[in-house]
Amino acid sequence: MVVSVLEEMRIRSLGVIDDAVVELSPGFTAVTGETGAGKTMVVTSLGLLLGGRADAALVRIGARNAVVEGRIAVPEGSPAVVRAEEAGAELDEGTLLVSRTVSAEGRSRAHLGGRSVPVGLLAELADDLVAVHGQSDQQGLLKLSRQRQALDRYAGYAVAVPLGTYAEAYKRLRAVTAELEEITTRARERAQEADMLRFGLEEIAAVEPRAGEDTELAEEAERLGHAEALASAAAVAHAALAGNPEDPEGVDAGTLVAGAQRALEAVRAHDPTLAALTDRIGEIGILLRDVAGELAGYADDLDADPLRLAAVEERRAALNALTRKYGENVAEVLAWAERSAARLTALEGDDERIGELTAERDALRAELGSLAQELSEARAEAAERFAAAVTEELASLAMPHARVSFDIRQTEDPDGVEVNGRTVAYGPSGVDEVELLLAPHPGAPPRPIAKGASGGELSRVMLAVEVVFAGTDPVPTYLFDEVDAGVGGKAAVEIGRRLARLAKKAQVVVVTHLPQVAAFADRQLLVEKTSDGSVTRSGVKVLEGEDRVRELSRMLAGQEDSETARAHAEELLEAARADA
Repeated sequence: MVVSVLEEMRIRSLGVIDDAVVELSPGFTAVTGETGAGKTMVVTSLGLLLGGRADAALVRIGARNAVVEGRIAVPEGSPAVVRAEEAGAELDEGTLLVSRTVSAEGRSRAHLGGRSVPVGLLAELADDLVAVHGQSDQQGLLKLSRQRQALDRYAGYAVAVPLGTYAEAYKRLRAVTAELEEITTRARERAQEADMLRFGLEEIAAVEPRAGEDTELAEEAERLGHAEALASAAAVAHAALAGNPEDPEGVDAGTLVAGAQRALEAVRAHDPTLAALTDRIGEIGILLRDVAGELAGYADDLDADPLRLAAVEERRAALNALTRKYGENVAEVLAWAERSAARLTALEGDDERIGELTAERDALRAELGSLAQELSEARAEAAERFAAAVTEELASLAMPHARVSFDIRQTEDPDGVEVNGRTVAYGPSGVDEVELLLAPHPGAPPRPIAKGASGGELSRVMLAVEVVFAGTDPVPTYLFDEVDAGVGGKAAVEIGRRLARLAKKAQVVVVTHLPQVAAFADRQLLVEKTSDGSVTRSGVKVLEGEDRVRELSRMLAGQEDSETARAHAEELLEAARADA
């Protein structure tokens, strides 16, 4: 099966690193070096590529920005590829290029496949590509919420399906409860709102406004207010077009146009152009007669009744009283009335609504109780398998007598949901408090790992948990930052051996200070600083042959040329190769 592989990272101006290239490969890669040489910057760099929080303090002093670039080989059709292509990223022959820039002012930019993308997208891809584990992740494992999440992740569909159904019911219960509380606690305010809406609707109903009525009345009022001037102007215009009966000698437009048409009619047969002009003059004459007729009718129909004007102004005043309160015009007043009627119906139905919501709330609480019980049972079954698998892994990590178990419990709460005859507290993830317990040796009572595990034991528990995950919910690449902290001797050898086995299923990168772990690596990278305190391009190199023996000797005894240390280093390498 083809999986994603982190092939290379280039790091510039990040912490102590000036400019370095980290070349990775499938299998197990160990990153070693003196304390303070910048090994942890490898983890920090990958964290930035995966959408981690940017910090201006990471930028090397004197540099304008820090840049991390990564090249990841990804199989076609994988979830990471699909999501990247949706964002417009382009693959380079099956390789996804990722970069992250952090400025000295703390601003951050991300690029994926040649396209600028939100940093959050890199974090989305991280879930499918790489699992990063460092000291902070060990501390995170101490939190009960993280322990429950780990169990749910291991359980898979057995928990995910009922948890999804439970989450939907829980969300609906929250909404129903909020609405019920809003109705009951704001009863007085809602009653006042109903009275206000009722008054407004009654006021509008009394006036009975009609859509567009305000515009029509405004036009009519304008016409009635200037009736005499309008009538006089219409009479003068009519006389100019059609003549004045009281002045038979007067010349009007209609007579002049008729005379022009007669003069041309006598000769139109001799020139088509003149004939066309004659026809156009005839059309003008017809238009003049039509307009004159309409002017005569306008004057006859014009109503100059002052009583009608008073009625119009009174109606406009009634409409204006509404528009001052409920909208800019009658159309908005009617829209307000429609909305308010719907709102009033809802408010007047409070008692009925309270009954409906109460019944739905009670039904949802009963449903949640049933779903929570199903969820608890699925977790309990998964917890036994998970604990057994982690316990078996711990035996491979020099903790042969350690036993891991889970304490799944609920807290009594009178306001909770009923599960198995008890009323217990509930939340978005169910009713269970999940705690990981460790009994490090026979006779020791199981205690929470936050209290009963040393640093070295916690490191091994975390590694064991991740190895178990690798068999059920794997990711292509695992990066561990000093997962061997607090460990030495035989336990360190067992951690190296277990990491090598994990590397048969996935790419594993480990930042370590233990030679027993580094000896099991398929590839060992050395991070070393130059005399000026920086790590340059040549400061991250692949160790092979004699160079690797020298580095393991340094890690063993602090002396690269110690014959005893060299012999021990060669022995470690031979044992690791034999184990492979």
